[in-house]
This record gives sequence, C-alpha cells and structure tokens, in this order.
Amino acid sequence: MDKEKAQARVDRIHAFRAELAELESEGALVLPDDARNRLDVHHTELLRRLASEYDVDTSTEQKQFSLGMRLASFLGALALAAAVFFFFYRFWGALDTAAQVGILVTAPVLAITGVEFAARRERSLYFASLLALVAFACFVLDLSMLGQIFNITPSQNAFLVWGLFGLALAYGYGLRLLLVAALTSLLGYLSATVGTWSGMYWLSFGERPENFLLGGIAFFAVGLLGQGLHSGFKSIYRIYGLLVLFIAILILSNWGAGSYLPYSYSVIENSYQAAGFVIAGLTIWLGIRRHWSGVVNLGSTFFVIFLYTKLFDWWWDWMPKYLFFLIMGLVAVLLLVVLQRLRTGERQVRL
Repeated sequence: MDKEKAQARVDRIHAFRAELAELESEGALVLPDDARNRLDVHHTELLRRLASEYDVDTSTEQKQFSLGMRLASFLGALALAAAVFFFFYRFWGALDTAAQVGILVTAPVLAITGVEFAARRERSLYFASLLALVAFACFVLDLSMLGQIFNITPSQNAFLVWGLFGLALAYGYGLRLLLVAALTSLLGYLSATVGTWSGMYWLSFGERPENFLLGGIAFFAVGLLGQGLHSGFKSIYRIYGLLVLFIAILILSNWGAGSYLPYSYSVIENSYQAAGFVIAGLTIWLGIRRHWSGVVNLGSTFFVIFLYTKLFDWWWDWMPKYLFFLIMGLVAVLLLVVLQRLRTGERQVRL
C-alpha cells in the first residue's frame, strides 16, 4: 500500500461511518453494541496506523491544511527558483570561469542533497517537493550557462536532458509536480525534433502546433497502457497528454496557416474542428467507461469549447448579439439535459 491508497482507505472509513450513522438514525440497520464497539476499535486503530505509517489526512481540517501546504510549497519553490536565477545574473559577471563552473556544478548537487534529507525526515514530502523544484531549476540554468561558457551550440537535446533529470527526481521521490515539469521538457524535445524533420530550425517548433501532437499522443498512451508506473502518475500522463492534444487541435481549428497540410486554410480548420469534436466525444466515452473523472471533465470542457467556437464562427458576424447569446444559453441547457441523461443511465447500469 502507498500513500494514495492509504488516503483512499481513510476516506472510505469516514464515508462508511457517516452512512452507518444515517442508517441507524433511519432505523434501517442497527448493529449490536459489541459488534459496533469492535468495529469502532478496529477503525480507530486502522486510522492511527495509516496516519503513522503514511502521514495521511484523517480529518477534513487536515485535508485543508494539506492543500494550503501544497500551495505554499509550490509558491515557495517558484520564489526560490527565481532567487537563484536572479542571484546568478546579479553576480555572474564578477566571477572567473573556474568559480562559475564550480557554482554551476555544486548548486544542483546541494539541492538534491537537500531533497534526500527532507524526504528522509518528512513523509508528506512538501519540503522535498519544494527543494526538488529548486534542484530542477538549478539544473536547467546550469546547462544553459555551461553552454554559454564553453560556447556549445544549443539544440533541442537540452530539453531531453532536463526531462530525464526531472523524471529521475519525480520517480525517485514520487513527486507529481516534478513529473509535470519533466513532461513539459520532454514535450519540448519531441516537438522540436518533429519540427527539425521538416527542415525547421529547432527553436521555431512553436510555430507549428502539429509538432505537439506526437508528444500529446505519446504521453496519453503511456498513461493508458503503461504498466508499473508510480501510483498516481498514470492520471497525470493521461490528463497532460490529452491537454496538449486538445490545445494543439484547438489552435489548428482556428489557424489553418500553422499546419503542414497542403490544403486551403478553411479545409484544414474544418478538418481539425471535426477531429476535435470526435476526439472530445471519444475522451468522454473512455473516461466514463474507465471511471476516470478527470478525463471526462477534460473531454467535456473541450467539447463545449469546440462547440462554442464553431457557433461563434457561424453566427457572430450576422446574428444580433442578444439572439446569439440566447442561443448559446439554450445550447448550454441542451448539453446539461444530455449529460444528465447520460449520468442517469450510468447510475442505472451501476445499480
């Protein structure tokens, strides 16, 4: 059992206790006193053991504190990374080459040492996550500065090295935020590499949204088919991959000039609009089938975005504005009715 499964067990215990109390108040189920006492003792001991071994939240108040700590950890990491960046550029010119190289080599090593120390002292990993993000920022800055010092020709391979470093930290300590940073770096590498296949200079890969499609598909496939991933990482791969895929398609559905396809802009845009509807619908279906709420929400969100974008293209220029927004509101009501029927049907199937 890991921390995520332990937290899920704690949540189920609280839900069971609440439902049991409701059943007893309704007179539907009343346990004998000895059975109720044994159950309470068992749950209390189990909660104590899970809290001791996995540092899980055993109350609503603790969950609220944990959310605040995660936010503070993220903001603190951004602030410390910015401090490191501006410190380098403030004093960099006053140092000789040997001192510069020494600082660049030492900084990420010290940060990783801090990550290891924090991870051993704190199971919740808030301080470890903060220091890991600082280590990642130091490593990114190090490669950039070393390349300038030794006049190394820049290439997209830097994204690959950054991504592998981030993956090592993420998997080594189970840090989801580091996984997102690593996937972003790997996305840059894959997108730039795809761009170079067409003869494009690697730094111009952002000019072609289709360069990002391969990375989005690859990440989603890892989350869908990957085995042995760290607990909780599969959902990140799925959501991140789908988000990249949908954003690229959304841009291309409104900007045909950014496509490699040798067709007119209108054909390209209409094709990607149709693809967006189909992929969003399939995403919703897959999310419902696999009980992935995040995937369902993401698919529903982009389905609505694609729909509203298309309605805007069709009607905004010639339709009175009050009528346009009235129709948009009616479409929203229609979507609510459809989703409610799907939700009711799913509930009947599960019951």
